[in-house]
Amino acid sequence: MIVADGRQLECQWIGVETSAEPVLVFLHEGLGCIDLWRDFPGRLCDELEMRGFIYSRAGYGGSDLCELPRPVSFMHHEGQVVLSQVLDAAGIDKAILIGHSDGGSISLIHAGNDKTDRICAVITLAAHVFNEDICVESIKAAKVAYEEGDLRARLKKYHGENVDNAFRGWNDVWLHRDFRKWNIEGFLPDINVPVLVVQGINDPYGTQAQIEAIVTGVGSGVEKHIIPDCGHSPHLEQGQITREIIASFIDGLV
Repeated sequence: MIVADGRQLECQWIGVETSAEPVLVFLHEGLGCIDLWRDFPGRLCDELEMRGFIYSRAGYGGSDLCELPRPVSFMHHEGQVVLSQVLDAAGIDKAILIGHSDGGSISLIHAGNDKTDRICAVITLAAHVFNEDICVESIKAAKVAYEEGDLRARLKKYHGENVDNAFRGWNDVWLHRDFRKWNIEGFLPDINVPVLVVQGINDPYGTQAQIEAIVTGVGSGVEKHIIPDCGHSPHLEQGQITREIIASFIDGLV
C-alpha cells in the first residue's frame, strides 16, 4: 500500500528489479484495478526487461473508498494532483505512463501539466479527450447490465466491498449532464514527450475522432495505431499485437 491524496492505495511492483530504464506505470480504466489488467503488464515488462508499477485508484480494488458523487473534474484531480503523489510515494523518478481509457485520459492530463521532467513518454489505450454520444450510450448500457444483469457480480470478484463505489464513481459522473461538456484537449499542446495512441477500430466507447484529436493537439512526436478486430481493450482483446506496438515504440525511446 502507498498513501496518496490522503488515501491508502493498493499497488504492485512487477518486472525486472535491476532495470535502469524508466518504470512502466500502468493506469487502469474506469472500472479497472490492478487485477483487471490481468497478465498484460507482467508479460510486457518481461518482454522488455523493464520494471513496472501498477496501482488501483481510490474506490477500486483493495484501495480506500472515494467520496461520491465524483465531481466532473475528477480526472483533472487524478492527473494534476494524485498521480504526482503516487509517483513520489513509489519513489519513481522516471516513468512511462501506460493508461487505459480513463487511465489514458489521466495520463494525458498529467503529462500536459507536469513540470518535473519525470515523464519520459505516454502510451494511451482507448483514451478519451472529450465526451461522445457513442460513449454515453455504452455507459447507459453498462448501467442496465449492472442493475439488471450479472455485471455487478463479475466486478465484485475484483473490487470486493468496493464494487458499488467503483461502479457508481464511474457510471454516475459519466452520465451526468454536465459531463457532456467534459474536455481535456487543452492539456495536449503542453505535452512535450513522445506519445503513442492505440485504439480498437470497433471501440464502443469512442470513435477515431479521439485519436485524431490527440494527434492534432499534441502535434509532433505522436505515433498512432488503430487495431483491427478490436474493441475497447486492445491489451486484452489483441494482447500480442498491442505488446508488439508498445515494445517497438519503447525500443525507439530507450
